[in-house]
Amino acid sequence: QVQLVESGGGLVQAGGSLRLSCAASDSIFSIARMGWFRQAPGKRRDLVATITSGGSTNYADSVKGRFTISRDDAKNTVYLQMNSLKREDTAVYYCHLGFYRGEYWGQGTQVTVSS
Repeated sequence: QVQLVESGGGLVQAGGSLRLSCAASDSIFSIARMGWFRQAPGKRRDLVATITSGGSTNYADSVKGRFTISRDDAKNTVYLQMNSLKREDTAVYYCHLGFYRGEYWGQGTQVTVSS
């Protein structure tokens, strides 16, 4: 069982920045595709960004140019740097790990952007 522990969420003003971190408990991290998803109240969980084991990245159109996903395999950690935050970025952000045997989710961390 792989555990994912997110941190870094909080309250920030519009235009501000936050960095989310997600630490994995297993070295399977190094071969996994990592991702961040988010879910706003009453809405479905949507993809924010992914990064493969080789470092290829993919972003939702709504965050391109503002968010950056990165990973540190030595620390089994994936990051999401969020800049120029908007009110519509308010959501619970979930870390996701996917590999050939299955997938795992973190418990989520709240990000609230105020005007």
